[in-house]
Amino acid sequence: MSYDFFQLATPAVQALQPYQPGKPIEELKREYGIQNIVKLASNENPLGLSERAKVFIQAHLQDLTRYPDGNGFALKKSLAQKYQVETEMITLGNGSNELLELIARTFVTTENSIIYSQYSFPVYALITQALGAKHLQVPAKNWGHDLIAMQQAINSDTRLIFIANPNNPTGTWIDKLELQTFLKQVPESVIVVVDEAYFEYASVENPAYPDSLQWLKDFPNLVVMRTFSKAYGLAGLRVGYAISQPNIAHLLNRVRQPFNVNSLALVAANCMLADNDYLKRSIAINQVGMQQLTTAFKRLNLAFIPSLGNFVAVNVGNAMEVYEKLLRCGVITRPIANMPNYLRVSIGLEAENDMFLEALQNYIL
Repeated sequence: MSYDFFQLATPAVQALQPYQPGKPIEELKREYGIQNIVKLASNENPLGLSERAKVFIQAHLQDLTRYPDGNGFALKKSLAQKYQVETEMITLGNGSNELLELIARTFVTTENSIIYSQYSFPVYALITQALGAKHLQVPAKNWGHDLIAMQQAINSDTRLIFIANPNNPTGTWIDKLELQTFLKQVPESVIVVVDEAYFEYASVENPAYPDSLQWLKDFPNLVVMRTFSKAYGLAGLRVGYAISQPNIAHLLNRVRQPFNVNSLALVAANCMLADNDYLKRSIAINQVGMQQLTTAFKRLNLAFIPSLGNFVAVNVGNAMEVYEKLLRCGVITRPIANMPNYLRVSIGLEAENDMFLEALQNYIL
């Protein structure tokens, strides 16, 4: 009999349930033998990889025998110029998920608590559990963050607060005044992470939506996170970034693994930061697709949660049952944990959205 290594794991890890990503297309092909498949499950960019990025990646393939620039100098310089910050304020990560864990590992022990909202990004709870820290999950308000309740939940052992704006998976968002008021009330000893993975979508034509980077000088405990996985279409290369005051960034870099962002990710992200045409097309397609889906939901009398991301949560009754039926139609969506009536549907190209809506209407409802 082999040794029971499960017993060697920490109690916190023993209690963990692995993160469940959206079902891959190839897995659905294997399971059901379906070829014509649409994946609207993981909030990916439907445009595909930018032609400009393809050229840059191809030009750097010969460098893959070398380690990447461990400090990401070129990408940090471009980000610093774009956002008018110092390069010392930027921390690069293997996707923003790594940065979330990095921040928690830097500031949180088993003696501390982490605050996050009900129905927020599942990784917040997963990180808290993995560290053996105390969960302070605050009940949601209208499917989104109740910042007043979150402020009241802060206690002497609180070290970290996660806020997703817009929130994933619900798409809800917090306006400038509400978020700024909250930040003013948080003790400086508590790190506030504002996760803006969907910033590029949310900030277009939404003057009340906050650009949290503007507040870094006012709130030294603020960390703002963004990613190249969504609007910039680089989910498969995994590159995100956090911007904070240098004293926080220096601490994160003490914990960060060397060469945590690969060479192609660094090159592609730097390329995409200057590809304004691709970004504009991404945003435009998302706006049109969101209108396409929500108009259909209204016609079908399906309640949905208004969203500023590249996805929308829709009430379909028994979400797991509908999800399984959609799979057999070749459409991959995402049931939401703890929201049993809701599917999260990513915005696709017009034909992909049509395929989903046809399956939903003709085969499900």
